[in-house]
Amino acid sequence: MKKKLIGLALSAAMLFSVLSVPAFAAAPEESADPALTTEQTAAEEENCFFTSSSTEEEKEPNSITYVALGDSICAGIGLTTVQYAHNLMGVDVSSNFKGYPETCYVGQVGKSLNLDRDHAINLGLPGVMSKDMVELVKTGTMAEMNTLSGCQYNYPEFVDYIKSADVISIQLGSNDAFVPTVVSFGEATNWKSEDLASIVLSGNLRGSSKETEDALNESLKKLSLTRSEKDAVWNLFFSGMNKICENAYPESSSNLRQIVATVKELNPDAQILIIGATNPVPLLPSWSNYFSKLNNYEKQLADVYGATYVSIPFAQTELDGHPTVSGHKYIADKIVKAIEAQQ
Repeated sequence: MKKKLIGLALSAAMLFSVLSVPAFAAAPEESADPALTTEQTAAEEENCFFTSSSTEEEKEPNSITYVALGDSICAGIGLTTVQYAHNLMGVDVSSNFKGYPETCYVGQVGKSLNLDRDHAINLGLPGVMSKDMVELVKTGTMAEMNTLSGCQYNYPEFVDYIKSADVISIQLGSNDAFVPTVVSFGEATNWKSEDLASIVLSGNLRGSSKETEDALNESLKKLSLTRSEKDAVWNLFFSGMNKICENAYPESSSNLRQIVATVKELNPDAQILIIGATNPVPLLPSWSNYFSKLNNYEKQLADVYGATYVSIPFAQTELDGHPTVSGHKYIADKIVKAIEAQQ
């Protein structure tokens, strides 16, 4: 199963590289930092908390318990200190529930609200799709492996975390389109190439240094796609993705409704935040349409269940599709504002 996850990572890198579009945007009233180099990213991770907290009043420690449900974005994949281990069912990320990077949005929300790691819990699961979370919020287990993502999570404590929370954020739906697309792209190219896989697994796709770009371009040159593979990739980009996104939306919307309803039933007094999605490849019409419909649906869902919709359209992302440190800070600021608005 480790091989399956490596293949997914490889294909994801190839997909974003071939598309070659900016993976971030900025609101007219907000400034977006340029893409960070690896060294700048590390420095920002070290210093990000000291830029704004000095002017804010000290919050009462551990006044609430915040629990975040989500996928790899929530987990902080791509940041330097994500906690996980490989096992027979894919990966075990239970150590990341409280050992998450300080710079992921859960860590930054906790810092802003003066919450320790027993009061800011990160239940982000890499590769998880909305249908998986339907099971997890009900029982804490997935009855069987998700054959597309290669993941099977079993965490009975999930339900207890939800029941004990004062604030619960839900960030899901991206993988419902992304995972099938990545798998289709990998199949179209016969899961090439080892050089590119090593770059993905090393984490060097984060940052846009000249060395990273050169290594990535060199790996892409070595792909040597056959005519049939090129045709398959072409068909995926110009028709296959439309079908994937068309199939993903009704499933995502149905599953999200079930997830929110279950969370509401388990903990009717908690503040529920539905976190919107950011499209990492905005020049693809099929994906833009999918994320637009998904975000609109999430707004409606929040109204129906008395939840709060948190829009994050300008979260800066890296080439691997996950938020930069600045992107996580942007998301955290939005979440903190939503929480404080109801206190």
